[in-house]
Amino acid sequence: MIAWIAGIGVATVMAALAYLAATGDLHLHMVVATIGGVFFSVLLGCGLFAASFFSDKSGHDQSVSDATRRRD
Repeated sequence: MIAWIAGIGVATVMAALAYLAATGDLHLHMVVATIGGVFFSVLLGCGLFAASFFSDKSGHDQSVSDATRRRD
């Protein structure tokens, strides 16, 4: 699963760099910032989604939902 996420991150970085190259000049600082920003944003987003799905499946959310549910 991690390989898939990393692959998606690399593909997104390549797409972002292709877009930037098509619209103007690429400078070293821009390339490094794009690689770091886009790749780690994709990793962070996928990691947070995975954590939320794991939390839901493991039942951790149910105890909080039960504790905060209004009793009728």
